[in-house]
Amino acid sequence: MSAQPFRLLIASPLEAEHVERIRANVPVGVEIVYEPDLLPPTRYVGDHGGVAGHTLTDEQQERWNSLLASADALFDFPWNERGRHPKEYAPNLRWVQTTSAGVGRAVQAMGIQPGELTITTASGVHARPLAEFVMMVLLMGAKEYCRIVRDQAAHRWERFCSDELTGKTLAIVGTGRVGREVGKLARAFDMRIVGMTREYRDGRASELGLDRLYARHELHEMLTNADAVVVAAPHTPDTENIIGAAEFDVLKPGVTFINIGRGQLVDEAALTEKLRDGTIGFAGLDVFQTEPLPPDSPLWDFPNVIINPHSASTSHHENGRIADILLHNLHAYLEGRTADLRNVLNIERMY
Repeated sequence: MSAQPFRLLIASPLEAEHVERIRANVPVGVEIVYEPDLLPPTRYVGDHGGVAGHTLTDEQQERWNSLLASADALFDFPWNERGRHPKEYAPNLRWVQTTSAGVGRAVQAMGIQPGELTITTASGVHARPLAEFVMMVLLMGAKEYCRIVRDQAAHRWERFCSDELTGKTLAIVGTGRVGREVGKLARAFDMRIVGMTREYRDGRASELGLDRLYARHELHEMLTNADAVVVAAPHTPDTENIIGAAEFDVLKPGVTFINIGRGQLVDEAALTEKLRDGTIGFAGLDVFQTEPLPPDSPLWDFPNVIINPHSASTSHHENGRIADILLHNLHAYLEGRTADLRNVLNIERMY
């Protein structure tokens, strides 16, 4: 290693406890730069964007620019520079460890080309909290949560018969780490788990823990037989509006619909229509085409829709898990073990 330290700048909010653990476990010759007064205040644990509209004084901005210019690596894209190519403000930059899994489109928008930078993501970190959100929605739908809340508010005691998840078919659109974790938890409820993936081949269903795997061109066949649908694919040109009017038209009446992928994967106008006509019996939506969801969106007012403000993935454990990935990747990167890097982003595929 050269006489100059390898400098990793923490460029978005991170709790001090994780910073100290990172510092205590880095190789000799690595400098971890953490200047919390140059980062925005946070709204919740794991808030990597911080309070909107936060600004720096001229003196703080000068310090921040100097730190970025000297960085060899970044923990996250800088909170106030996310629309620019990183080389514009960090000419020495070689590697970025992001705090999100779905950064493909943002990276392309920055103009980063394959081979320019090593970018590793937080893929897998959010799988368990997202899967738990899915199970919550599935249970709320099966156990008629809306009826229970309505009757409780009316102080009405009226017994009824609800459904159960056992034997129901859960269709997962996108069988990456999140989709597989959803299937794993749903399996505990004796659901039948099917999924669609871009990379279809014989034997892959068993590898993914699925009862059946469908190819992209078989999406309608999968949806036709589903009692519940979970959208968990990344946002790419191939998946944009993957669930549109034609896909909603093949769903059976009363289906539960959940989107934990990206809002751009679903035609919201078609979704709204199927909520109105009863095709969708219950929906859990964590992501939307426009975020924040506009106050005049009709989705707010459906009694059988759960609106989550893109928060199903956040957890008190999130940053600890991201710090684990960072430390593993830092050692691998500095030792030249590029094959051991976790979650390397394929810029062309966008995931």
